[in-house]
Amino acid sequence: MKNRQKLRSRQAGFSLFELVIAMAITIGITAIVGTVLAQTFKMRTRSFDKTDALADAQRAINIMSREIASAGLNISDNGIVAADSVTDANGNSTIRIRSNLNKYNPSGTASTAAQNDIGVVGEDAGEDVKYFIHPAANTNLLARYDAYNIAGGSSTVLANRLDSLHIHYFASKVTYSTSACDIASPSASEVTPDNAGYIVLAVCVGLPAVGTAGTDGYQPATSVLLVSDVALRNSNLTNY
Repeated sequence: MKNRQKLRSRQAGFSLFELVIAMAITIGITAIVGTVLAQTFKMRTRSFDKTDALADAQRAINIMSREIASAGLNISDNGIVAADSVTDANGNSTIRIRSNLNKYNPSGTASTAAQNDIGVVGEDAGEDVKYFIHPAANTNLLARYDAYNIAGGSSTVLANRLDSLHIHYFASKVTYSTSACDIASPSASEVTPDNAGYIVLAVCVGLPAVGTAGTDGYQPATSVLLVSDVALRNSNLTNY
């Protein structure tokens, strides 16, 4: 009889108090795991957004730098149209550049008009280009406008999610520091665009907040500055 009672005692389940403790521990662990997962997902979202935005901006800067460096080819100035290279009310810069790429056409495919001047639709693509920030809903687009690619010109979006585009003009190479989303303390004073031989492009990439402030995994809005120095290699050709 005593052996049967001992067996029943060993086979008895958890008490109500033990079940409550176990459930509380389980709920606590689940809450911690949920918080960690929420933070992980939001951090991953921010990481993906940052990678995409920076990659777009870097490609855009590379295209801008390459074309701006060739401005003024086969024409009598540095190729920058000062009247259209301005800063708007939001502090964003626009730059318009010109060059006669067809002046000496080795394959002979360019017409005489395209070789002698800029303005032949279709043939003079890339010879009159403007870069500017176009504010759109919830994002800022960096656009490239090609005046003679097709009739009426054509626009291409190079990057989005930009906070700003600042273009600085100098007579020659300079050094500088950076502050917030622009360059600071350049070693020389800026000049007008038509007198520039050296340009500094400062592009600020904006990343929006992820989540809600005060909640798990919240990622605040941030900005990343990308800078490119461009020497106008054709700016002094008319002096020699």
